[in-house]
Amino acid sequence: MSAGAMHPRTVVVGAGQAAVALIARLRALDADRRITLVGDEPVLPYQRPPLSKDYLKGELAADGLSLRPRDWFEAQGVELRLGRSAVAIDREAKTLALDDGAAIGYDHLALCLGSEPRRLPAAAGGSLAGVHVLRRMADATALRPALAGASRVLIVGGGYLGLEVAAAVSGAGRAVTVLEAAPRLLHRVAAAPTSDYFRDLHRRHGVRVLEGLGLVALSGPDRVERAILSDGSELAIDLVLVGIGTAPVVDLAARAGLTVEDGIAVDERCRTSDPSILAAGDCTSFPHAGDRIRLESVQNAIAQGETAAATLCGLESPYRPKPWFWSNQYDVRLQIAGLCKGYDATLVRPGKRPGSQSVWYFRKSSLIAVDAMNDPATYMIGRKLVDAGINPHKSDLANLDFSINSLITC
Repeated sequence: MSAGAMHPRTVVVGAGQAAVALIARLRALDADRRITLVGDEPVLPYQRPPLSKDYLKGELAADGLSLRPRDWFEAQGVELRLGRSAVAIDREAKTLALDDGAAIGYDHLALCLGSEPRRLPAAAGGSLAGVHVLRRMADATALRPALAGASRVLIVGGGYLGLEVAAAVSGAGRAVTVLEAAPRLLHRVAAAPTSDYFRDLHRRHGVRVLEGLGLVALSGPDRVERAILSDGSELAIDLVLVGIGTAPVVDLAARAGLTVEDGIAVDERCRTSDPSILAAGDCTSFPHAGDRIRLESVQNAIAQGETAAATLCGLESPYRPKPWFWSNQYDVRLQIAGLCKGYDATLVRPGKRPGSQSVWYFRKSSLIAVDAMNDPATYMIGRKLVDAGINPHKSDLANLDFSINSLITC
């Protein structure tokens, strides 16, 4: 038996950006629906991007991370079940079991479970004291005092998270090394010109960048003391941050028999293989351009959350992703529009200010993405072009006398 009341009950599992976006939109569309939010952290839903930046540096307090204050949830009539984990879904009975033994009935279930950091195996030293990951507020809260006593920091992984942490913790007499097993930083998510830009940026700030080298193991009697690298060399260290990517949280969905394909598989309206269960955010994979993709971004979480809310209310509102991302490192703000996956050509256009530039990605002469470093005006133009499917000529972009503003005013 479902929630079984006059007004349907939606239970949202996961307390991040997608969940809050879904709840806000759902309440705007339906004033009477009963909404319950289940989150496994004992805090109100919060922003994750600042964890590797301002919060880690101690420039932002914990209450400054909250997406909405407690009284907002009260005003929206949302029942909060925080500090509780969902352990099982009974699809036939339409109930959600929690780790405290409670069972919540639902008419619709929305899974906004996010992703979790990949960890080093214990056999490689991943369980030693001094080895950290950064995904949750508790991770960052534990990392801050640990960094205060660390002088030799190793960051395993040269993706955006690892580079943001390197920027946040370098200096103050601390030796920071970034270790990337791929041939270059950001290998999976950016072209060589963007990698070159950020490699040079970090080295100018005293960060040691090692590329094309893997980590064999971390060692120490009970606390990490050394890192053994794939070329046989060793590094003396006293703190490690593992930033080797994330995996979608799918166990709850998989145990319930929902289709999982690099994430909880949803359609363009955020519906899973069960018509009573939707999913949104980092935990999902969805159709895009004839493929199935998974995006980890604030933009995607918000847009999918709002799409799921519209679907719950019977509205035809298919999700058409127009991805954008950002990263702050030192005094550089990187802004990205589009997805560079499958690019076959790039073009670098210097910006008007010293140190600013943009990288334009093409696939078969079609513009698919733009990286802009300290060049917000170019980013906005690039984003409009990508979203509108307008394809500038490379020769025009290469001509610094050519006004790219003309591309969106024609």
